[in-house]
Amino acid sequence: MENIYIVIVGILFLLAISDLVVGVSNDAVNFLNSAIGAKAAPFWVIMIIASLGVLFGATFSNGMMEVARKGIFHPEYFYFSEIMIIFLAVMITDVILLDTFNAFGLPTSTTVSIVFELLGAAVALTIIKINKLGLSYDEMGTYINSSKALAIISGILLSVIVSFIAGAIIQYITRVIFTFNYKKTMKYFGSSWGGFAITAITYFLIIKGAKGSSFMTDDIIDWIKHNTFKILLLSFLGWTIILQILIWIANINVLKITVLLGTFALAFAFAGNDLVNFIGVPLAGLKSYQAFAANPGADPDAFAMVALTGPVKTETILLILAGFVMVITLWLSRKARNVTATTLNLSRQDEGDERFGSSGFSRSLVRGSIKINSFFERITPDIVLKKLESRFDRSYSKEAKTKDAAVSFDMVRASVNLVVASILISFATSLKLPLSTTYVTFMVLMGTSLADGAWGRESAVYRITGVVTVIGGWFFTALVAFTVAFTIAYIIYYGGSIAIFALILISVVLIYRTHVLYKKREADKLKHAEESYGITLEGDNIIEKCTINVNEVLEKINIIFSETLKSLIKEDRKKLKEVLKDLKDVNKDTKYLKDNIHKTVRKLKEDSVDSGHYYVQVLDYLREIAHAVSFITKPVFEHIDNNHKGLIEEQVTELNKLNNQIGNLMILIKEIIQKRDFTAFDEAIKLQQEIIDFIFVIRKKQIKRIKKDEAGTKNSMLYLNILAESKNVTLYSINLLKSFRDFVLLNKPK
Repeated sequence: MENIYIVIVGILFLLAISDLVVGVSNDAVNFLNSAIGAKAAPFWVIMIIASLGVLFGATFSNGMMEVARKGIFHPEYFYFSEIMIIFLAVMITDVILLDTFNAFGLPTSTTVSIVFELLGAAVALTIIKINKLGLSYDEMGTYINSSKALAIISGILLSVIVSFIAGAIIQYITRVIFTFNYKKTMKYFGSSWGGFAITAITYFLIIKGAKGSSFMTDDIIDWIKHNTFKILLLSFLGWTIILQILIWIANINVLKITVLLGTFALAFAFAGNDLVNFIGVPLAGLKSYQAFAANPGADPDAFAMVALTGPVKTETILLILAGFVMVITLWLSRKARNVTATTLNLSRQDEGDERFGSSGFSRSLVRGSIKINSFFERITPDIVLKKLESRFDRSYSKEAKTKDAAVSFDMVRASVNLVVASILISFATSLKLPLSTTYVTFMVLMGTSLADGAWGRESAVYRITGVVTVIGGWFFTALVAFTVAFTIAYIIYYGGSIAIFALILISVVLIYRTHVLYKKREADKLKHAEESYGITLEGDNIIEKCTINVNEVLEKINIIFSETLKSLIKEDRKKLKEVLKDLKDVNKDTKYLKDNIHKTVRKLKEDSVDSGHYYVQVLDYLREIAHAVSFITKPVFEHIDNNHKGLIEEQVTELNKLNNQIGNLMILIKEIIQKRDFTAFDEAIKLQQEIIDFIFVIRKKQIKRIKKDEAGTKNSMLYLNILAESKNVTLYSINLLKSFRDFVLLNKPK
C-alpha cells in the first residue's frame, strides 16, 4: 500500500514541474510588460534581468511555503491518505486550469487558483469525514482554517482596489512633476526619483523580505531589523549621488536604470510570493510522506498529519532548482508573450485596434466619468486647469509624436508600474500573505494608464470592457478552481488508484488539446505579424502588401462561394459547417484589414489623399464582398440544417453555370490585381455584365416556377436570396478592381 504513496509523491513533483511551466507562462506578464512596453532595453537584456530576479527571489520564498501546508486547513485533523488526496486534486486542477487560461491569452491568478483549489479539495474531504463520522456540518470550522483563508481571500480582493488607486495616484503625481517632456525635468529630479525608487525596492525586497529567505541567519535578520533607518538613509543618499554624478558625466537615462531595476525587483517579488503556488503543495506532500515513512507500520487512514503544523523550512537547493525551471520557461514559452500582449494592449498610450469591444457597463461608466470631469472642470480655477493641462501635454513628447513607435507607454509610467507593484507584493510577502501578483501588476498598470490619459474618449469604453473581462475571468478562476478541485478530490477518494491514473491521462489529453488550439491561434496571428510589429511599409511595398492581402481574401471568398453552392446542391451539411468556419476566418481577416487602415494610410505620401481614399474603398468593397457571401452561406446552412427540400434539377443547372461564371470573374480579377496590369479590365467588365444578365434571366425563370407551384416557399426564398447576393458579389468585385486600379496608378513611382 505504501508504494502507491511513493507514486503519488512522484506524480506531485512531475505536476509541479508542469505547473512551474504553465504558471510562469501566465505570470511572466507581471514583470515583463512594463520594460517591454516602454522598450527600456533590448528584449534579451530585459529577459536576463528578469531571470536573475526570479533566481534570487526564489530563495526568499521560504516563508510563504506554510500557506500550502496549514494556511487553508488544519492538517492535524486530516489523516495521511486524506492529505495526499487533497494535494493531488489541487495539482491536477492547477495544471489544467492555468494551461487553459494561457491558451486563450488571459492573465489569471496562480495565487487565487491555488488558494481556491486547496479550499475546494479540503472542503470535499471535510464533508466526506463529517458524513463518515456522523458529525454536524457546524464542525466544518474544525477542519478548515476559515479565519486564515478569509484573511487571504480578503487580502487578494482588497489588493485589486489598493493597487488601482495607488497606481493612479502615484502616476498622476509623478506625471505632474516630470510631464511627458521628462527629459528636461529629469536633469533636476531624475537622481532623486531614481534614489527613492531604488531605496523603496531595497526596503521591501531585502529588509522586509529577509525573514522569508532560506539562507539568512537569525543574527543577520536581527541586525537588518535594528539598522533599517540607517540602511534606508544611506541607500537614498548613496544612490541619489551616484545617479547625479552619472547624469553629469555620462548623461545616463535614469529612467532606464529604474525600469530595469524595477523589472529585477518585480521578478524577485513574483518568485518570492508566487513560488509557493507551484511547488508549495508538492513540498508539503513530500513532507507528509517523510513523516509517515518515519513511522513504520503506521496506518495511512489513521495517521494524523501533525507534522505539517510545525515550522516550515525548505532546502535552498530545491528553491534554486525551481527558480531554474522558471527561468528556462521564461525564455522558451511563447504563451508567456501571448499573455503579455493582452495587458499591453489594454494599457498602451495611443488608440488603435482594440482587442475588446464595448459594453453597456463601460459606456455608462464613461458617460458618468465625463459628467464628473466636467463638474470638476467648472469648479476648478482656469489658471489651475491650464497649469495641469500643460503638465499632461503629450505634444512635447517625441514618443507621442511618432505614430509608428512600438512603444506602448513611456519610461516614466513604466518605472511607476514596476516600483509600485514590487512594493505592494513585497510588503504582502513580508506579512506571509499570498497576494496575487497578477492582480496587483495588472491593476497598477490600469491605474497608471488611467492617470496618464491613456483611456481617452477614443478608447475608454474598450479598455474598461477589457479590464472588466479580465477581472471577471479572475472570479471565474476562483469558482472553477474550487469546483474542479472539489470534484476531483471526491473522485480520487472513491475511485482510488484507477481514478488517479485516469485523471492524469485526462489532464494530459486536455493540455495537448489546448496546445493544439494555441498553435492554431498563433498561426492565424502570424499573417498579421507585419502590421502588429510595425514592419516598414513604403512606396511599392505598400502596393505589394495591398495586392497580397486583397488576393488572399478573394481566393478564400471564391472557394467559400463555390463550396457553398456545391454543398447546397449535394445537401452536404458537414461540408457547410466547415465552410462556415472558413467564412468566419475571412470575416476576421477583412475586419482586421479595415481596422488597420490608418497604419497604411499614414505611410502614403503626404500629397496622396486621393490614393488613400481609393485604398479605403478597396477594403470597403472587400468587406462588402465577404458580407455578401456570408448572406449566402449562412441561409444555405440553415436551409440544409432544418432539413428543408433541396434544389430541383433546373435550379441545379442554373447555379452550376452561375458558379462557373463568378469563379471565372474572380480568377480574372485576381490575375489583374496580381500582375497590376489593367489591359484586361474591359474583359472583366464584359464578364460582369454577362453574369448580371444571366441572373436576370434565371430570376425570371424562378418567378415562373413560383407561379406554377414548382418550387416551395423556403426553396424560393433561398434561391432568390442567392441570386441577389451573387449579383452584389459581382458588382462589388468590379468596384474593388476599379478602386485598386486607381490606387495603384496614383502610387506608381514617377
